Amino acid sequence: MDNNENKSGALRDLMNTSIGKIREMVDSNAIIGQPIATPDGVTLIPVSRMSFGFGCGGGDYGKQAPKFGGASTAGVRVEPVAFLVIKDGITRVLPVAMPAMTTVDRVIDMVPEVMDRVENFIDKRKAEKETI
Repeated sequence: MDNNENKSGALRDLMNTSIGKIREMVDSNAIIGQPIATPDGVTLIPVSRMSFGFGCGGGDYGKQAPKFGGASTAGVRVEPVAFLVIKDGITRVLPVAMPAMTTVDRVIDMVPEVMDRVENFIDKRKAEKETI
């Protein structure tokens, strides 16, 4: 029974080591990056997509004195998605992906900009009415 416990302990140690290394690689700052301030007052915040996985396995070999053999592997993929661009209190999303291909995609991409313009127009109209 001790031999089986040693094998499961070795596999557990292998898995714990793999998971520990993944925790070192995976960080929330890799998804929402640190803000970057430019001299002209623009702040850029990188946004990424992250996926990761790992595999681990082991087994015993040898007939006289069973020995444990194991292996593990891990992979992390970080893919830039967009930048949040903040200027003069207005936040915009600047996608890193290919530009929109269809008319519907273009309209969806333009919605935030149109909303900002409408909001600015309404604010100007209110300011004009208040000054009259």
